[in-house]
Amino acid sequence: MNTYLTILLLAMTPVGELRASLPLAILGYKMPLEIAFLLSYLGNIIPPILIILFLEPVSQFLSRKSIFFKRFFDWIFRRTRAKSRIIEKYEMLGLIIFIAIPLPLTGAWTGSIASFLLGMSPFKAIISVLLGVLIAGIIVSLSTLGVLSLF
Repeated sequence: MNTYLTILLLAMTPVGELRASLPLAILGYKMPLEIAFLLSYLGNIIPPILIILFLEPVSQFLSRKSIFFKRFFDWIFRRTRAKSRIIEKYEMLGLIIFIAIPLPLTGAWTGSIASFLLGMSPFKAIISVLLGVLIAGIIVSLSTLGVLSLF
């Protein structure tokens, strides 16, 4: 598979996001930082924007059609609500921080679901995702480059 496509697709995954794609691109594939960052950033923002725009109608439709989907959405919404206290308290700034901190179970996927659950406007949620992923990308890039300087 094309290395550019690999990085873009890895950045789109809910667990990997750019936290996985940037180090792989820079350390594994020896991509220039600018290309690695652009591919990882774009890959990381596409799914959350789609989640923000379409989660409500899709979850309502599927929950009516299948008990499996109803249980799945109930589970994911419960899990996200438990992680979203900072977002409730600080709204946009909280969402940006939640997305920007490169820790497990934080990030753009979870943040976009949380924004929906907390009733944040899609515009504010998308701006928060764009800024949070940008900051996360900078943190991960600096961390990855710091690893490079050790060798």
